[in-house]
Amino acid sequence: MTIRAGCQTFTWEMLGPRWTGGADDLLAAISAAGYSGIEITDTMIGDYAGRPAAFAEALAAHGLALVAFACGSASGFTEPAAVAEDLEMVERTLDFVAAFPRALLSLGSATVMSPGELSAKFEAAAALYNAAGELGRRAGVDVAFHPSSHHGTLLSTRPDYDRIMALTDPAAIGWVPDTGHILRGDQDILDTLKTYLDRIRYLHLKDVDAEGRWAMLGEGVCPTDAVIESVSAAPNFNGWLVVEEESQTAASDPAAAVARNRETLRKWVP
Repeated sequence: MTIRAGCQTFTWEMLGPRWTGGADDLLAAISAAGYSGIEITDTMIGDYAGRPAAFAEALAAHGLALVAFACGSASGFTEPAAVAEDLEMVERTLDFVAAFPRALLSLGSATVMSPGELSAKFEAAAALYNAAGELGRRAGVDVAFHPSSHHGTLLSTRPDYDRIMALTDPAAIGWVPDTGHILRGDQDILDTLKTYLDRIRYLHLKDVDAEGRWAMLGEGVCPTDAVIESVSAAPNFNGWLVVEEESQTAASDPAAAVARNRETLRKWVP
């Protein structure tokens, strides 16, 4: 299998109003850094929203492939009253993603947005993920969910992962493991990857230090060699290693940070 290097645009999105550029600026920076693919979010797609043909032209001009389109919801995917609206959003997004061969739809981490029993929120998230996966099957787009360790997430620790995996259908919905978020959840990362190997679609690769603070790739505790070896054996892994940088270094200069990470990644992806 050919291993390829992609870049996630959250490195810029996390800057909030400090980032005043557009999607074309992201494509230029990611291409210049030497990546061959991009994962863009519903926030950062900007003027290309609903215009897949125009975005495909922009990608081609920069020599990039769309690895995945990532989206979230104000419901955190855990509010039963929002399921219908969330699935309408998923259908619209699938129409966009379907224009890009082999691109995936990545759904954000289930997140607690209101008081209530956690069991009900797990069930709501699982129902949403399963239904989204079925919509993706009909549209010809693979759908996966992406757990995180950010504030309010329902999916951080190993018991959380075990619970959502048990509630979701492996035939309908895949998984985007994120090395940094798994480590911040105090998990045995290699055991988690091995246990759910068949659910992996592609990998978010990033690093943290021993205290769980974001670190530049290769400067933290992530066992990157072993992680890539493990994920490469996953039967449904598509070959994409998507670097997503959230460190303070990236907050100061995101383009320089992702370029530096690309050089680090050349150990595995020339």
